[in-house]
Order: sequence, then C-alpha cells, then structure tokens
Amino acid sequence: MSGAHFDHDWQLGELIDSHELPELAAALARLLGGDLALADGSGRIVWGTASPGARRQAVVIELDPVATLCSASASADALTAAGELLHDLLRTRIRYRMASALHLEVVAEDFASLKREHARLAESEARYRQLASELDARVKTQLAELEERQQMLYAAERLASIGQLAAGMAHEINNPLGFARSNLGSFRGYLQKFAALRDDLDHARAAWQALDLDFLLADGDELLDETLAGLERIAHIVADLKAFSNVDRSSEAYADLNTCLREAAAVIEAQLPAGIGLRLDLLPLPPIVCLPGHLKQAFYNILHNALQAIIDSGRPGTIILSSAAEAGRLTVRIRDNGIGMRPEQLAHAFEPFYTTRDVGHGVGLGLATARSIVVAHGGKITLDSAVDAGTTVTLSFPIPDD
Repeated sequence: MSGAHFDHDWQLGELIDSHELPELAAALARLLGGDLALADGSGRIVWGTASPGARRQAVVIELDPVATLCSASASADALTAAGELLHDLLRTRIRYRMASALHLEVVAEDFASLKREHARLAESEARYRQLASELDARVKTQLAELEERQQMLYAAERLASIGQLAAGMAHEINNPLGFARSNLGSFRGYLQKFAALRDDLDHARAAWQALDLDFLLADGDELLDETLAGLERIAHIVADLKAFSNVDRSSEAYADLNTCLREAAAVIEAQLPAGIGLRLDLLPLPPIVCLPGHLKQAFYNILHNALQAIIDSGRPGTIILSSAAEAGRLTVRIRDNGIGMRPEQLAHAFEPFYTTRDVGHGVGLGLATARSIVVAHGGKITLDSAVDAGTTVTLSFPIPDD
C-alpha cells in the first residue's frame, strides 16, 4: 500500500457519503435531545443549524479535527459520548477505506503481475512455436535425406548383387569361351592341313596318311561338338542373367514361384565354391500375380546369405530350396547348414543396415530388402537359426482365389 493512504488527512465527506449523512445526523440528534448541528473539520456546517451558545465536541483522529458536534440541549457527558461514538464510527470507516485501498492495490499488483507473466508466457510460447516449426522443418529435411540415402543404399545393394552376378557370369562365360576359342584354333590348323593336301593331290594317299587326316576328321567332329556345347552354355547363362534381371517383365504378371526359384538358384549356382552344394526340392505350385524380378531379387538375397553363412563356417555345406502348397499358402524354405545366428543377432536380422559381417563386407540390406519385397506381395518371412547348426528362412504367400 502506498504511503499516501497512511499520511492522508481524512475529511468528513470522504468517510460519510452524502446520502448517509442525514440518517446519521438524525440518529445523533435523537440521542442528544433533538438539538444538533454537525460541522466538518474546517468548521463548515454540513447538517443542521448551530444554536447560539451551543456546546461543541470536536472529533479528532490522528491529531486532525475531522468533525464537530454542536448541541444546546445535550449535557456535556451526552455530547462527549456522542463524539466518542462518531469518533469510533469514523475510525472504522478509515480502516475500511485503508483496507479497501490496500486490497485494490494488491489486486492491481497481482493483475499487473499476471499480465507480465502472461506476456512472458506468450513470448515463450511464440519462441516455442518458432522452435517447434524450425525443428519440424529440420526433421522433415533430415527424414527426406535419410529416405534418399536409404534408397541410394538399396540401389547400391542391388547394384552390388548385380555386380556379383556379373562376376559369376563372366567366370562361367569365360570357361566355354576358352575351350571354344581353343577348339576353333585347332580347327584352323586342321583346315591348313587340308589346304596342304590340296597342293599335293598327285600323291594324295601318301599325303593323307602323312597329314593324319583320319584323326583330323574324327577330332574335328569332337571339337565342333564341344564348341557348340560351349556356345549353348553361353546362351543358357545369358538367358539366366536376362531372366534374373527381369528386363522383359517390369510390371506385375502371373508367375510360378518355382520358376523364380530356379532362375535365382541358377545365378547363385555359378558362384558356389568347391565343397558347397545346392539342392532343389520343389513341388508344383499354382501361379500368382507378382513382380517376378523383385521376388527373384529376394530369393537371390537369401540364397547369397546362405552361401556366405556356409563359407563363414569354414566347412562344406548344402543349400536346400524347397517349395510346397500347404495350409492354404505357398511356402518356400531356404535352408543352410552354415554358421547360424545367436538370439541377439536373430532379433535384429531384418533391420536395415544390420550385419554380422566385418565392415566392407556387406551393408546389411539383404534380408531387409527381401522382407520388404515379401511383405509388399502380402507374404510373411520368418527366421529359425541356431549357432553352428544353420538357418532356415521360411517365406509364405497367400494362394490366389480361383
């Protein structure tokens, strides 16, 4: 509360309202026998008429006269008692005014404090909204960058798979090309001998025997057979590569899962080192609508993991592909007897970028990519693995309605 309220010189008009004054003065007049005049602190009569020779009783509060009672009919004691009564009434009014003023000041200060706090909260909220907007924009940007990098990694993983395919295909193609080239070189020598015979037709029989043309004819036949077989092998390898890359079918089509498995197996078979075998136990399956190239990519990723698991085990092994229509679904299982996985590795196997291999030997997208492809086809994929016992990957797809 400000000091002005404590040092204030109170006036009668401040403490008694104009509409209260007649009622109060009339009550005091009745107490004093009917003759009463009431003056303010300056002596100005504010109610009644002062009689000549009337007694006067000053009402003093905090050393300052506030009112004066004037009465000719009242005794001195009665006038003194009326003055004390008015004194107590006025002091009560002063306390009320001071308490009211204090309350108003406290309320005003509280209101001002609340306004300041509200302004601070509004400012904080504005800063928060700005920060939230900036954070949201930053998160969206980072998510977009992450998605772009994920797509790049998926593409890099596929390119790496295609690179491995190309390496395997190049090795396989080089073998038949090598003996085809060698056979054709030998056949060129044979033709040169026939040319020499042509230049010595006068002694044909002796020349025939000297050039050993009976052997050349027989071996030439074998060389041509081997060369044709090599060229057939090259054609088969190119067909496998073309089928795996799915260059002729980029959209959904009816396809046999067994065909997709055989084509993926043909590609991985070219990469099998000595001591590792591949076996197919495929039962007839109804065709389904799918993206054959994607499914072959998924099968290849799983087969490649199985091959790597056996290589990492350091012992011979076998990859077994099986398929069947069971319990209303098409089921494909790819088993290996490789190194296997520990439970904690199994729990993260489908997570993108998770790999059990050393840095630089895989980015951990093989199973993640396979899972995405299988789920996109309405299928399910599960893993069952034990350390040093191998891993079984089970894929199931819904059988289409007839």
